[in-house]
Amino acid sequence: MIDSILDWLLEKENPSVRYFTLKYLLDHAEEDRDVQAARRAIMRSEPVKEILAAQDDEGFWAKPGHGYSPKYESTDWQILFLAELGADNRNRQVKRGCEYLLAHAQAAQHGGFSAMANAIPMGAVHCLNGNMIWSLLALGYTDDDRLQRAVEWLVGSITGEDFKWWYASTVSGPNFECGVNAKKPCAWGAVKSLRALAALPQGMRSPRVDAATRMAAEFLLSRDLAKADYPYSKRVSSEWFKFGFPLSYTSDVLEAMLALSEAGYATHPKLKNAIDLILSKREPDGRWRQRHTLNAKIWTNPDRGKASKWVTLRARRVLKAAGV
Repeated sequence: MIDSILDWLLEKENPSVRYFTLKYLLDHAEEDRDVQAARRAIMRSEPVKEILAAQDDEGFWAKPGHGYSPKYESTDWQILFLAELGADNRNRQVKRGCEYLLAHAQAAQHGGFSAMANAIPMGAVHCLNGNMIWSLLALGYTDDDRLQRAVEWLVGSITGEDFKWWYASTVSGPNFECGVNAKKPCAWGAVKSLRALAALPQGMRSPRVDAATRMAAEFLLSRDLAKADYPYSKRVSSEWFKFGFPLSYTSDVLEAMLALSEAGYATHPKLKNAIDLILSKREPDGRWRQRHTLNAKIWTNPDRGKASKWVTLRARRVLKAAGV
């Protein structure tokens, strides 16, 4: 049977989507000739070139310092976007950006990444740390001791085990309690954390990491993901139901499903309604549209069509993992 959507995802005009389609939908090995060709083409693609063109010679974006602001234009976000696009970690500019991030955004006291000036410890939150850990793993920092310190902070902040760094304004307790979310458990933080923890190679897994991974998954499974009625200071955010790419500190049902799938929960019975929600958003032509975009706020536009290759790729990955 001809799969026209798969052919569409494999088009060479978007080498990032082609690369991930070959790897995750067609199960090609990283060493495969087509996979390697797509990986090389990523660094010549417009989104990657536009991000790297905006980088300062010192390695930062927008302005020097901790890298969280200005939001979506500064260093933290570019590292995330480069990782999402599949940028090559051997590239000199990519490496320089990662090193700048580690030098200026990591809190010396506990190793977590901070959103505040001078990387003070109270600026660390789960969503930021999940994003940065996942990005640095994708960009080749698996064996770096600095990344291991960040993982240890994230794990301790989730489990509460020997964790001292609680602040009313940010992380205010274990199991994703966050001051930014009125001290209630934050599901966005749980999604980002789970995605990072699920990406850790076996050599970085420990009983503590496994416990934190399980807590993140169990928290997300404690509610119907299709409703996403997690504890929230005011109301359920509509952004949960507007699929998009790239995302930032916010999340959506599709990314949450992807994180749960990568953690081994793709076929969990509590996710049936979420699968149905994803299927309901599929267009008659078999593609998914982007309903949430940062395109007007970031250096580049990685999704340039009405139908979204990125959202479609994520949806197909989730459905494949769930056996749908």
